[in-house]
Amino acid sequence: MNPAPLSGLYAPSLALVTDLYQLTMAYGYWQQGMQDRQAVFHLYFRRAPFQGGYAVAAGLALAVNWLENFRFSAEDLDYLAGLRGSKGTPLFPREFLDYLRDLKFTCDIDAIAEGTVVFGNEPLIRVQGPLLQAQLLETALLTLVNFQTLIATKAARIREAAGPTDQVLEFGLRRAQGFDGGLGASRAAYLGGVDATSNVLAGQRYGIPVRGTHAHSWVQAFGDEEKAFAAYAQAFPDDSVFLVDTYDTLEGVRHAISVARRMRADGHELGGIRLDSGDLAYLSREARALLDEAGFPNTRIVASNDLEENLILSLKSQGARIDTWGVGTQLVTAYNQAALGGVYKLAALRKADDSDWDFTLKLSEQLVKTSIPGILQVRRYLTEYGKPRADMLYNTAEPLPENLTLVDPADYTRRRAVRPEAQYKELLEPIFRNGRRVLELPTLPESRAHAQREVQSLDPSIRRFLNPHTYPVGLELTLHDYRDQLILEKRPLRPA
Repeated sequence: MNPAPLSGLYAPSLALVTDLYQLTMAYGYWQQGMQDRQAVFHLYFRRAPFQGGYAVAAGLALAVNWLENFRFSAEDLDYLAGLRGSKGTPLFPREFLDYLRDLKFTCDIDAIAEGTVVFGNEPLIRVQGPLLQAQLLETALLTLVNFQTLIATKAARIREAAGPTDQVLEFGLRRAQGFDGGLGASRAAYLGGVDATSNVLAGQRYGIPVRGTHAHSWVQAFGDEEKAFAAYAQAFPDDSVFLVDTYDTLEGVRHAISVARRMRADGHELGGIRLDSGDLAYLSREARALLDEAGFPNTRIVASNDLEENLILSLKSQGARIDTWGVGTQLVTAYNQAALGGVYKLAALRKADDSDWDFTLKLSEQLVKTSIPGILQVRRYLTEYGKPRADMLYNTAEPLPENLTLVDPADYTRRRAVRPEAQYKELLEPIFRNGRRVLELPTLPESRAHAQREVQSLDPSIRRFLNPHTYPVGLELTLHDYRDQLILEKRPLRPA
């Protein structure tokens, strides 16, 4: 199921989902006659989140939807017309607002498919087009891709911890950062590998399976735990999961068993019980023993209560008998990393006479923050079994040499020679050409399946949570050397 229009959630136009400085720069470009100069921007992150070894690319489908609906409405322009500068005069002249009114999106967009495993410095999206337009896309693309990629990666890690057979449910809406944060998190979590969500709106809009149990208030409303379970079973005879820890957890399991026997006599089976507090390893083992002894070996044990990947691994190592994991706060808030930190950097600009490209870079006191010039592509080299071996960033505007060498951008002494016969695939693929979409995007379930294949294709040393192995990502040698040359040209020679 492809995403419903983003604008349907909030307003007819979302062009103002931007930072003010994007609009002030756009006005400056227009004023200087630079608005139509061809530019190239790359959207990328520098380090994988959660101190992990990889990220799962996500958010492209939402970005495409936003781009296809990009326009400034009359209401947008009226608002901008009312903005004032420090002297009380209009911030933007009417002529510029008229220009925005007639603006049509005409950029070329290339992107890495959602669900693909990606690494630091690799462009997830490449934008090429008129400078003013490409600048205006920055904030919205970052807010969509940063958050979706962060949550999808967290979900993939939780999926890894739970293993291939356990169910993972996303229960985080009530702790999410607002409606939009909750909806976006549910989508990204499903793409990253969870099986279902409690978020009904996400189920409606994205076709994600929805699951749920009941709250402690249900038991409290009846005053008697066994009566509460029996009433719930009457309402949902084939879809009951009882929350057993309102008063005493193991006594709650016994009450659940009592009701389950009556359900079975009527031709129904108890789906599961849920543990939401206490020592989950101990309680799950005890609950499993009670259920098995009573003849309910197929009744699932669901656990919740601030779960995340490391706690799930710990519980499994302690012999917990949990087969469904309800993960909420820690997933939708991406604990313990608040943001991905993706950036959007200018990497190429046509000369004023349109004759050739100027390749640009942003310098920094830290090498890791120095950008990469060029019109970049990401080439993934594969093993003989089709698994990722190493990635190469190269400038598509320059011919590749016959013999290829990969150079670690953070350590020029770390180099790899590329075998001429090595298999590879190019990761950035065309999405828009001259503002028109040219690729049919996969459905969300297809992207989810792709993500699971991608993560499992990585070596376990890269997937591990503690001190993961660094996957090789290198600059093609001539690009590396050109970048170094630009750094030396741009950095002033200071006296000793």
